[in-house]
Amino acid sequence: MSIWTFYLSVRLVRGLLGKSYLRWPVQPARTTCWQSGKHLLAKSFALPGLACYWPVSCSVSSMPRYLLYSLCCLATLSAYAAPVPLTTNEIGLMIRTGYTSKTILEELANRRFADSFDATKEAQLLRAGASPELVIALKSGRYAVTAQELAAAQEKKEAEAKRRAAAEEESKKFNTLYRARMAEARASQPMQAQPGQHVIYDQLKGDLVQFQNGAVNHFEDSGLASKKYFLLYFSAHWCGPCRKFTPGLVNYYNDMVTKHPEVELIFVSADKSPFGMETYMREANMPWPAIDFQKRSQKAGIQKYAGQSIPHLVLVDSNGNVLADSLRDEQKLGPQGVLQALDTRLAGGKSVAQGP
Repeated sequence: MSIWTFYLSVRLVRGLLGKSYLRWPVQPARTTCWQSGKHLLAKSFALPGLACYWPVSCSVSSMPRYLLYSLCCLATLSAYAAPVPLTTNEIGLMIRTGYTSKTILEELANRRFADSFDATKEAQLLRAGASPELVIALKSGRYAVTAQELAAAQEKKEAEAKRRAAAEEESKKFNTLYRARMAEARASQPMQAQPGQHVIYDQLKGDLVQFQNGAVNHFEDSGLASKKYFLLYFSAHWCGPCRKFTPGLVNYYNDMVTKHPEVELIFVSADKSPFGMETYMREANMPWPAIDFQKRSQKAGIQKYAGQSIPHLVLVDSNGNVLADSLRDEQKLGPQGVLQALDTRLAGGKSVAQGP
């Protein structure tokens, strides 16, 4: 039982019996009612944080009506607090992030299982490292939800998705303003570097991660000191155009990096949480290193290259000089244009983008 359900139950009993079994910091409101010709005093109570009063009548005739009303409120609160059933994808992610079978089974006992467990989902969990005990438990159907429970969970999930979408739209307004200011700072404060310095590597050193073996781990970055070019990829999982462009970028990177080890790509996440960044890296199977989500705010020397929208790809040399920018006002290369500019440089030709 949640704290709100418990609190409302105690207040209900207190109102019905007319005794103060539990004192709580609420705001009383005085109302009157009549019973047997006597003027009685009834107290109404307000839940903290709510802007309305919930009256409890002392009339015997009206008591059942308020009792039924209160029970309906309790049922609504309990339904709202009910956990959302787990899916196969969520269980797979739990396995990859180190949850034991015992812990997952305990979570299943509390939240239940929303999917139909067929051969495809079984193979998916086995690839993630599921134990035989977990697979047998899911096959047995003991954690399966009813159609009614599934519909309620789906409705709650859709409502939550709408709420998140609204929050993301609101946050984009602030992101746009932030990136506009960063772009202005980049224009007014160009990076000063002497030949032979490794400005980009110094900015990244010790704060990179990489998605390997189903988890995000620390990236050994000593090899970056010898890199000549860096592709800075500003992207996010919530961005549809980003998710569309990234698979092609993965193919380009896998083909290019073996032929040109002097180039490295760095992912700079614009996601809202570490989970969003990890989900993006896992779903896209990103082979390149990324700036640790918690360290992004400390990377002003990298964030200064960010534009006003994503996906955004910037090609820089080891000293931080911009060689190609997908959002450059004069040319509007686009991410694919930056890759073409890099190909031109690697082939020994003159790049169409700016740079030495």
